[in-house]
Amino acid sequence: MSKHRIYTTSVASVYPHYLAKAEKKGRTKAEVDQIICWLTGYTQKEFEG
Repeated sequence: MSKHRIYTTSVASVYPHYLAKAEKKGRTKAEVDQIICWLTGYTQKEFEG
């Protein structure tokens, strides 16, 4: 059985889409980064690296 698409999609491939959507709603890049780090468990340094 193959893995579902969500398990093979990288954060890097969806990040620009999340950022664009958030900015349309008046949010900042910092807020998006904070949420992504919370969801993934990465620190800000790990996320940027």
